[in-house]
Amino acid sequence: MFLVELRKLLTRPRTWVTIALLTSLPVIVAVFLKVSGIGPRAGSGPPFLSQVLGNGALFPVAALALILPVFLPIAVSVIAGDAVAGEASAGTLRYLLIRPVGRTRLLFTKLAITTVFVFLAVVVVAAVGYLIGGAFFGIKPLPTVSGRTIAAQDATWRTAVSVIFIAVSMLGVASIALFLSTLTDSGLGAALGAMAALVTSQVLDLLVAAESIRPYLPTHYWLSFVDLFRYPVLWHDVTRGFAIQAVYIAVFLGAAWANFATKDIES
Repeated sequence: MFLVELRKLLTRPRTWVTIALLTSLPVIVAVFLKVSGIGPRAGSGPPFLSQVLGNGALFPVAALALILPVFLPIAVSVIAGDAVAGEASAGTLRYLLIRPVGRTRLLFTKLAITTVFVFLAVVVVAAVGYLIGGAFFGIKPLPTVSGRTIAAQDATWRTAVSVIFIAVSMLGVASIALFLSTLTDSGLGAALGAMAALVTSQVLDLLVAAESIRPYLPTHYWLSFVDLFRYPVLWHDVTRGFAIQAVYIAVFLGAAWANFATKDIES
């Protein structure tokens, strides 16, 4: 079943159109930076973008930071929100379950496919960012946020952990959308519900009055991968980010399973 769903994911035009749209924003930004030769002032704009003109090696993480607040969560919400609700609205969910598949297996297959999409999107954006950054700005030894230069192999693992960190953060989004997908027959409704939850989290993260709950918000640690490029690495917020996403993934996947396992399937 996994291979069937994987084939559907990789052969759907929607998958590649979505990834193309995700990569288009960093490419457009890179073109403007190259043509104008003017970057954001240090400390302003997305992380690392102010340093890209001097070193294209930073553009992969800058590209991920560009799509992280809005575009990547929207894409993940749409894919995960459509996972179960899309089958229900198309009238195919009941026929899938008539086969000897089982609801638990179906649900976790949908999660696995969503996970593949998340990692595929993040890796493609980072890879395109590296190619564009190298072509436009050149590749030099990578400086840390703290000002020290790090070796190529050191930069590689920091970038790899950043990719994993962002992907795991998006799996938290996917878990919320997948849970909502089991509650409704509308994939769009599930996606909008997940986005509403994330917008609420981002708004609360800005409020001084909500300071006590900030560390527990799903979006609070999204940009903590910046700490991987300090010397030495500041692991506190990175590990907290992994931990809080693990909690959201466990809670919402558990809720999705509990609801889907007992739900009357009518479509």
